[in-house]
Amino acid sequence: MNDINTEIHNAFEVIQNGGIILYPTDTVWGIGCDATNPEAVKKIYALKKREESKSMIVLMNGEKMMYNVFKDIPEVAWQILDLSEKPTTLILDKPRNVAPNIIAEDQSLAVRLVKEPFCFKLMERMKRPLVSTSANISGQPTPKSFKEISPEIIKGVDYVVNLHREKICDKPSTIIKLTLDAKVQIIRK
Repeated sequence: MNDINTEIHNAFEVIQNGGIILYPTDTVWGIGCDATNPEAVKKIYALKKREESKSMIVLMNGEKMMYNVFKDIPEVAWQILDLSEKPTTLILDKPRNVAPNIIAEDQSLAVRLVKEPFCFKLMERMKRPLVSTSANISGQPTPKSFKEISPEIIKGVDYVVNLHREKICDKPSTIIKLTLDAKVQIIRK
């Protein structure tokens, strides 16, 4: 088991060079890249065999990063995040400063604030949000642990983070869509 700083360093190097990584998040294992790099985002769509019209989640490590991507964040967003017991993904309107090919057709973007140390510290180094999408070929079940990730995915990324390989996660995050006119819709409980 490697030490977290080594893993952050290795993952950071790969991401800086436009690569994609397989890494543990606060929920399931994810495939990630620099959320501002459209070429890297393309590699993830290709690996997952997923159409680009399906958007992906972007992880962030705090308010500053959130405001860098969304000029207007509804007040209710912060209330939901404060009250959430478990990881919660918010879909917010009109993102900017991210790769155009991760923005959904309705001009929204799914984001999750993470406290998980690996993701958090990696983003501190990157100073950019991190793409996070489940580590599976599109249409196949989401792997609950590292052991369930298909060899095709493992071979297809540029780096596999050597942390939390034993961790089993049975649940992806809750997803809530918030529009600028304050409509709230629960997409996944």
